[in-house]
Amino acid sequence: MHNPPLILIVDDKVTNREILRTRLRAQGYQLLEAADGEEALSITWQHHPDLILLDVMMPKIDGVEVCRRLKSDNGLPFIPIVLVTAKVDSKDVVAGLEAGADEYLTKPVDPAALVARVKSMLRIKELTDQVASWNRTLEDRVAQQLKQIERMDRLRRFLSPQVAELILSSGDDRVLDSHRRDVTVVFCDLRGFTAFAEAAEPEEVMKILGDYHAGVGAIIHKYQGTIEHFAGDGLMAILNDPLPCPDPCVQAVRMAVEMRTVVGDLTSKWNKYGFDLGFGVGIAHGYATLGRIGFEGRFDYAAIGAVTNLASRLCDEAKDRQILIDGRVCTAVEEIAELEALQDLQLKGFHRPIKTANVTAISAQERG
Repeated sequence: MHNPPLILIVDDKVTNREILRTRLRAQGYQLLEAADGEEALSITWQHHPDLILLDVMMPKIDGVEVCRRLKSDNGLPFIPIVLVTAKVDSKDVVAGLEAGADEYLTKPVDPAALVARVKSMLRIKELTDQVASWNRTLEDRVAQQLKQIERMDRLRRFLSPQVAELILSSGDDRVLDSHRRDVTVVFCDLRGFTAFAEAAEPEEVMKILGDYHAGVGAIIHKYQGTIEHFAGDGLMAILNDPLPCPDPCVQAVRMAVEMRTVVGDLTSKWNKYGFDLGFGVGIAHGYATLGRIGFEGRFDYAAIGAVTNLASRLCDEAKDRQILIDGRVCTAVEEIAELEALQDLQLKGFHRPIKTANVTAISAQERG
């Protein structure tokens, strides 16, 4: 709304426009004038007045048709229209209101009634503009929230909720760009799953995987791990990326022990149904290159490097309920975990034997 309000006076008679101009100028309003319907339409589209005082009987285009065209134009904001005319027959009033007019004044115009009608219509205009502004603000906020939700959904595909929310709150997802960092990689899968999947019904396989993923996924989120990928029963998680994690090896071992407990409860239930499944974990620590991979509309977060292969090979070697860790992880967790030293392993893709231990439990003093 203009300040002061802008009023368009439309009348083909100069004297009528002058009368209205004199009375309204005394109220401090800005004024525009048009002598016919075509001029009224042009000025309205150009200046968007806050109120139109519109004569009915005019050459070229009459006031009722002008009113009808303006009210049907979705490109215009709400503009109150007061029809000002000597036609007082009820059918003429009805025709004007049906065309979209908001008020009706008869000539000769009473000055007090004119001022009262103008003030009333301008109040309605102000309130309508305010509501429209609130609606635009609400629409903008909804659009922003939808974008936020979409980003959250994409990030939650491979990040814990805590990490995803931190990235969204900062508005900076550059941490997902390609970079190099020392990370702890946890690889786990179910022992005997391949044989089970070949013999079981597909619905049974999906139910087992659903229980399994729900159980270990919640624990990974608890420890703010980043799920790199699911591959059937195989699952890989990273700690210390994309955001730093204190003592990632310690956190990884604690996480693996909790997963072993949860999956142990699940395998006991599965065994009652004749499903012979176990659980093994491999954990390694080292440098990797990390970042988003994929294409528009389908991104994943990936880690590339020998450390991921090592964790995978250790997982392959693990027997049911074993958590096999490499030498770096052994050194980092020896004070908090009970370890069973194993013979060095000669793993595919690694030229030297790998120092390996099995985590049997978290130390009693650490469990409190």
